[in-house]
Amino acid sequence: MTGSMEAGMIDSSPEELSRYARLKTQFRIGLPPVLVFFVFLGLWYVVTYFVLSADRRWLLPPPHQVVAEGFFVGSTVTEILNGLWQSTKVALMGLGLAFLFGFSMALAMSQAKWIERSLYPWAVASQTVPILALVPMIGFWFGFGVLARVIVCFIISLFPIIINSLTGLLSADRELHSLFTLHNASRWRRATRLQIPAALPHIFTGLRTAAGLSVIGAIVGDFFFGRGEPGLGLLLDKYASRLQSEELFTTVFVACLLGIAVFWGFGYLGRRTVGDWDPYWAEEGLT
Repeated sequence: MTGSMEAGMIDSSPEELSRYARLKTQFRIGLPPVLVFFVFLGLWYVVTYFVLSADRRWLLPPPHQVVAEGFFVGSTVTEILNGLWQSTKVALMGLGLAFLFGFSMALAMSQAKWIERSLYPWAVASQTVPILALVPMIGFWFGFGVLARVIVCFIISLFPIIINSLTGLLSADRELHSLFTLHNASRWRRATRLQIPAALPHIFTGLRTAAGLSVIGAIVGDFFFGRGEPGLGLLLDKYASRLQSEELFTTVFVACLLGIAVFWGFGYLGRRTVGDWDPYWAEEGLT
C-alpha cells in the first residue's frame, strides 16, 4: 500500500510532492509524543484502579473524571480561565520588563569591559538568590497585589535574557568589526547594524527560556502572596486545601499549557525572524 502511494507520487507536481514531504515529516515528528501521551494515560489508569485502593482514589482521580469536573463544570471553567488570564497578564508584564532591562544591561556590558566587570556579578547574583527568600520582602515593600507578582516574574526571568543577549552581542564576527572600524563607525551604528542583528538568535533563545520561567514566577508569586485577584497559583492553593483533586489536576494541566504556549510562541517568533539564515532556528523550523 505504501509502495503504491509513493509510486503514485512520482507523477505529482512539485507542490504536491513538497506538501506530501511536509505531511510525512510532521507525522514522523508528531507520532512519538502522541504515543507517549497515551502510554502516560494508560499508566495513570493503572495506578488509579489497580494500585490505589477505593478509599484513596481521590489522590489520583482517573483522567476522564478530571476532564469532566475540570472542563465541563461551568463555575470551575470560569474560575480557572480567570486565573489563567491573571497569571498570563502578570507573566507577560514581568517578561516585558525583564527584556527591556536585561537587554539594555547586556548592550551596555557589550560596549566596554569595565561595564561588564561591574555589572556581570550582580546579574549572576540575581540568579543565585532563592526567589522564595525574596518573596516576603517583596510583599513587605510593594504590597501583595499585581506589582509584587510582576516583580517576582521580572527577577526570575532576568538572567537568561542578560546572558543570552550578551553572548549574542559579543559573538559578532571579528572581521566585520574591523570593517566597521575601518569606516569609522560610531558605537551606536556598530551596535544597531552589526551586534544586534548578530545577537538575534541568542536573544530569542533567552526569551524562550525566560518566558517559561516568567510563568513559574507568576504562579509562585500568586501562591505565596495569597491575596488579590486569584491567579493559577492561588487556585492551586485553594483546591489543595479543599481536597478538590479534579480541579487541582485541571489547574496544573492549564498551568503546563500556559508554559508550553509561551515557549512555543517565542519559538515561532524566533523561527519567523531568524529562521531563514540561522542554522539552529532553521533546524527548529523542521522540528
